Amino acid sequence: MLQQLVSAGLVLLAQGTSAAAHHSTASGIHLNHIQVIGTHNSYHREISLSERTAFEKFLPSPEDYYYSHSSLSNQLEHQSVRSLELDLHSDEKGGLYYPPLIWTLSNLTSSTTPFDGEILKKPGIKVFHVTDADPNSVCHTVVDCLTQLKAWSDANTNHVPILIDLELKTDAPACAIGGVCPGEATNWTLSRLLNVDAEILSVLPRSQLLVPDDVRHADLTLEESVLQHGWPLLDSVRGKFMFYFDNDPKPNVTTDPRNLYTSSGHESLQNRTVFTNALEGSPDCAFIKHNEPTGADLTEIQRLVKKGYIVRTRADVPLDMVLSKNTTMRDSAFKSGAQIVSTDYPVYGMSARWDWDYAVQLEEGRVARCNPVTAPKRCRDGRLE
Repeated sequence: MLQQLVSAGLVLLAQGTSAAAHHSTASGIHLNHIQVIGTHNSYHREISLSERTAFEKFLPSPEDYYYSHSSLSNQLEHQSVRSLELDLHSDEKGGLYYPPLIWTLSNLTSSTTPFDGEILKKPGIKVFHVTDADPNSVCHTVVDCLTQLKAWSDANTNHVPILIDLELKTDAPACAIGGVCPGEATNWTLSRLLNVDAEILSVLPRSQLLVPDDVRHADLTLEESVLQHGWPLLDSVRGKFMFYFDNDPKPNVTTDPRNLYTSSGHESLQNRTVFTNALEGSPDCAFIKHNEPTGADLTEIQRLVKKGYIVRTRADVPLDMVLSKNTTMRDSAFKSGAQIVSTDYPVYGMSARWDWDYAVQLEEGRVARCNPVTAPKRCRDGRLE
């Protein structure tokens, strides 16, 4: 009996030591010390077969749109994804995008549409790819998408932050043939940008968000704070979401969404919910999108990462990488140290329709790895999540 008690005590001691080691290793790692896989157009579902004839007449290179992602929660739970992309379409009054022109051109009825169009009639920011042409999605509103993500996060509270790319869409390609015309669909005003903040906060409590004010230090710009003091410790931001706009900055265009969002005392994103894709040297610069990781751009991304920014790059461009069976872009993306490596192919099987087994994954299916450019030597892949 004594021996059994001693043995049990040794087992408990070993378990406690292991847990302490786990915590000790993770506690010194900051958010920018990791690298994760993200999905491009994470919400996207391929059009239905009944829409394909009209679709192929309407859009050039239609095969570029023939891919579907699993639900957002499935990507997090089963595909080791920790960054997602949502395309946002403003719809303050509701009904702006109903019915999608592709439904009309395809002679679809209410019983044959690929999803219930009632969701498009309600006010609120919509999530889909191309206005009138490519509307299918795993979630059709920001609120719906975030509600699904919150449910997964609440059940998995120890996850590394989920980094969410928000692309502000400004397209109305089918106006001339009866689709949505320029106006709200192509113009993000300040009030519409603030609707993005409001819809995020309507689902996710402030405590579940990593926002610019959490990173910015008093008397410093956001960029100065990131470069001088760094990003928060990973353990302090587990279970949280970080959002960023990925639209390219246009510094000399007054109506550019980034310029509107940072205007009138918000130059360092004070009291804002979303980070911006900013220019190095600007007060709001903490995140930079740099989608081309090869050649001289590889060195440039590594420089930005070493300096302290969080960078998003891409591992592939549909369908170029798959059809050419070329992994150069993927390999360079990992090597670049960009904290977010985005792909259309997070798991094997998605590229099989193009006769190639290709995927973008971390070793052993991990959800995060120690960043090859910034992580300290004490960092261990298996202890990040």
